[in-house]
Amino acid sequence: MFISEKAPAKINLTLDALYKRADGYHELEMVMTSVDLADRIDLLSLPHSAILLESSSGLVPQDDKNLAYMAASLLRKKMGIRRGVAIKIDKKVPVAAGLAGGSSDAAATLRGLNRLWGLGLSLRELAEIGSEIGSDVPYCVYGNTALAKGRGERLQVLPAPPSCWVVLAKPSQGVSTADVFGELKVDHVQTRPKTKEMMEALYRQDYRAITRLLSNVLEPITMNMEPDVRKLKEKMYQFGADGVLMSGSGPTVFALVDRESRAKRMVNSLKGFCPQVFAVRMLGNLNKTKQNAIVQA
Repeated sequence: MFISEKAPAKINLTLDALYKRADGYHELEMVMTSVDLADRIDLLSLPHSAILLESSSGLVPQDDKNLAYMAASLLRKKMGIRRGVAIKIDKKVPVAAGLAGGSSDAAATLRGLNRLWGLGLSLRELAEIGSEIGSDVPYCVYGNTALAKGRGERLQVLPAPPSCWVVLAKPSQGVSTADVFGELKVDHVQTRPKTKEMMEALYRQDYRAITRLLSNVLEPITMNMEPDVRKLKEKMYQFGADGVLMSGSGPTVFALVDRESRAKRMVNSLKGFCPQVFAVRMLGNLNKTKQNAIVQA
């Protein structure tokens, strides 16, 4: 049996770190949304017990260090599955970019294996398993738009942003998430995201307020580590962006624009400066029953 799942990239509309916890992690508060740039995960049931993984990108591990492999191994252990699976990852999302590409691959693997193996697990149960793999995996199990708290495992589903274009640009030099958080001094943060106001803007579908409220406390740190992040942000505003922010710990910077023609012009203008540039759409709005859901992973 063969099953495919999409693994969309995410961007942060806000990212706040409130304090450092006793376990060494930071208490986070983030508004995240998914965009239409996605890896494809193909899953093929095997007659033996092996987990085999292959990726179109040589930049990701193709063994048990890959998050998708970890997801398959953990799910099989928890559910007592003896069957094997071949995992093929067609990578489109840039690697080590602040877009949760690896986490989304793991989440798609969990969703796909749930179907492939007929496990009947809910998204909440899959998210609980995913929380053992990585902080962004629970969000990626659900996708769409959400407020994430804790390490990212406590989720409140929100309305998706109004329809617009997202231009993503990743500098050639990467940054280490651990290094960025290692430099974060929460008591020294000068400007914090207005998370509640961002949530209200999403419910109002107020595009201009959303672009004005974009904020990420990690952005100044990554800018100091990788100056191209600051240059990209400046150039995106220069080329007509409505709002610009670095996603996650970076180094990818995204711009929101309200028209396709502007997005295409921005991509063309950035290509000479940045090797990986994409123009994509926000993923669709949630139905109203999901908009009010609370998810506790």
